[in-house]
Amino acid sequence: MNLPLVSIITPTYNHEMYIADCIHSAQLQTYSNWEMLVIDDGSTDSTLSIAKELAVNDPRIKVFTQKNIGIFRLSETYNFALSQSKGKYIAVLEGDDVWLPEKLTLQLGELENDELIVLSFGQAYSSTTDLKSNYALTDFSTRSIDVLQNDPVGSATNELLFSNFIVALTVLIRRSAVDKIGGFKQSHRLPLVDLTTWMELSLCGKFSCIQQPLGNWRFYPNQITKTYTAEISEGFYRFAIDFYNREHDFFKNTQISKTKIDKHFRKQLVEAHSRSGRYKLMRKDFSGARKNYFKSIFCFGFYQPVWKLRSLIGIGFSLFHADIELFAKHLGRVSYK
Repeated sequence: MNLPLVSIITPTYNHEMYIADCIHSAQLQTYSNWEMLVIDDGSTDSTLSIAKELAVNDPRIKVFTQKNIGIFRLSETYNFALSQSKGKYIAVLEGDDVWLPEKLTLQLGELENDELIVLSFGQAYSSTTDLKSNYALTDFSTRSIDVLQNDPVGSATNELLFSNFIVALTVLIRRSAVDKIGGFKQSHRLPLVDLTTWMELSLCGKFSCIQQPLGNWRFYPNQITKTYTAEISEGFYRFAIDFYNREHDFFKNTQISKTKIDKHFRKQLVEAHSRSGRYKLMRKDFSGARKNYFKSIFCFGFYQPVWKLRSLIGIGFSLFHADIELFAKHLGRVSYK
């Protein structure tokens, strides 16, 4: 019996500190019939040379490079890799993340046994850059089995509209399903393809949820989720409204309304701008931090008073160019969270 081929899509940019760990984690998989498509987005460091060196002795690894097009055209990078891939299943492993050895084996068992499953995902650790400590493990305890398995189809759609509980590095997608929706999706100036793609897939078939760790997601201040914290929330807001309008027939049988979407994201944006202010303080962008803090306080209504207070304190730190991380450590708070 021929085992199904898995195609691993690995977009990477300036990940010289991490790309070797990433590739090695694929090589250490207990399931070995895979190909890895590393797409280097014009890195200015040694990422490309490290990937090429590792590919020399492993024909399963294919390395491509392109002129830098950036994260706001990320779907082009993903869909180029998709066009070069041969697998029955598509996995995502970005260049700064790593898998645990049983990841593919656990998921393939689910997908091969049920053709109605279009996407499998699982838990992931958020970890320090050296992978020696973990901040947290994805918590599915507040989600119902129906939502986690998207069974019946559409059960996960309502919750994904408000919260992305699917960590990209854990996914394994049925190739026919991602082809059906026209490839990976990116819209509304979002610097990512995950939630927009999961939403489309949630209307195509069931999900499989592996309730155990499948990998590690590095947490550091210069990653996309930290650099574009507020922009991501604003993009999700626009996407949610448009998706609601486009799939109106689906949502009319639910408790979701535009008013509920608006209220949720206004609350989220207060927090997102406050967090963005903190991340900018960490990068010593004091004027940029103040812009986010002011927006957190004076925009989006009277929601989230605690976060507005945090923003007010943050303005003080930005004016005096104070080290907010040193202060947080004195209070026993974890950095980058």
